[in-house]
Amino acid sequence: MQAIIFGLITFIIIYLIYYYLILKRKYKSKKKQNSIYKQMEISYLISRFKLDSKKIKMLYLIRIIALINAFIIAFTSTVIYYIPLDAIIWKFLIGFVIVFGLIYAIYELLGRFLVKKGWQK
Repeated sequence: MQAIIFGLITFIIIYLIYYYLILKRKYKSKKKQNSIYKQMEISYLISRFKLDSKKIKMLYLIRIIALINAFIIAFTSTVIYYIPLDAIIWKFLIGFVIVFGLIYAIYELLGRFLVKKGWQK
């Protein structure tokens, strides 16, 4: 139960920081409207799944990306925090594997969902 509460608190804090300080600031600036397309997650989704940037509802996608990144960081930190290992190198290696596995899996699912939604060229 303590791990779930720790994970939820971590998720909420990371989501709020990521959404309001990073994504929302880039999206609101009028002169840097194209800078949101230079963000790694969005450019990966557009190039990997051949999405049409004109069909994309950017605020919707920004919220989804913020939720995904907050989940990845919160889940990984919760798992690493509760692993009973003393060697920090093993925690780093396990965390590295978890982060990259979750990034690949979740962004693959998101891309397929966006293609089904009709945002492909």
